[in-house]
Amino acid sequence: MADVKPINFGGHRMGPGFPLVIIAGPCVVESEELCLRVAAEVRDICRENKLPYIFKASYDKANRSSVASFRGLGQQQGLDILAKVREGTGVPVLTDVHSPEEAEISGPVVDVLQTPAFLCRQTDLIIAAAKFGKAVNIKKGQFIAPWDAENIIAKAHKAGNMNIAICERGSSFGYNNLVVDMKAFPILHSFGVPVVFDCTHAVQLPGGLGHASGGQREFVEPLARAAVACGIDGLFLETHPNPDKALSDGPNMLFLRDMPAFIKRIAALSRFVREGLGV
Repeated sequence: MADVKPINFGGHRMGPGFPLVIIAGPCVVESEELCLRVAAEVRDICRENKLPYIFKASYDKANRSSVASFRGLGQQQGLDILAKVREGTGVPVLTDVHSPEEAEISGPVVDVLQTPAFLCRQTDLIIAAAKFGKAVNIKKGQFIAPWDAENIIAKAHKAGNMNIAICERGSSFGYNNLVVDMKAFPILHSFGVPVVFDCTHAVQLPGGLGHASGGQREFVEPLARAAVACGIDGLFLETHPNPDKALSDGPNMLFLRDMPAFIKRIAALSRFVREGLGV
């Protein structure tokens, strides 16, 4: 593996010598009750398996297939709920930001700022998110090659923030489909930053339902296992008590009831791989 430097990621250390970081939660902030429930349950699962945990949820899903799709409760209400999750469960939180203005407003509330895949080339956004000083999870766009991510990482580093992770979420493969190229993980690691894998959006079928995106959640765990075997540093996934009733990205989210067994298997594999690779 390349000379990857560990970073401070939401109060946890991420990178060589440290456990796999789990970033998980519902796709969007639907309600305070939902977020508190998911955060508390996944926190306990991760503690049992000795893995650090960061709760994620978006206060706004700006990239939706249809204008009629649910986007969220709005920035202020969403951030208020994320703050309550942080206080009520004791876990760090992550959310997406879509503009420099959003980064400035969200920065004081969350522990990790995330830049959406479709906005990965927006220089002002990357720099604004990085300049705030919090850790940043940059999602690599599904429309760019892994080696093109080096320029994006350089933008964030030039802004003075070294707590940067790059997130792979698959690449466009024809129409309404994504494919994960496992070569992407060592390529992204070669830029010296920790690598996160978004295993639930990787099985998304963008716009596959016409009015919404589809998904194939049955392939989440095989892809997650493969990525862990490649030595990733963080695993990003979305989970919900009833994904089929979720207001966003339901087809590719995992059932919350399946998380204990899933995390247990992933934790065991990660320990084996990281010890074997010396990371």
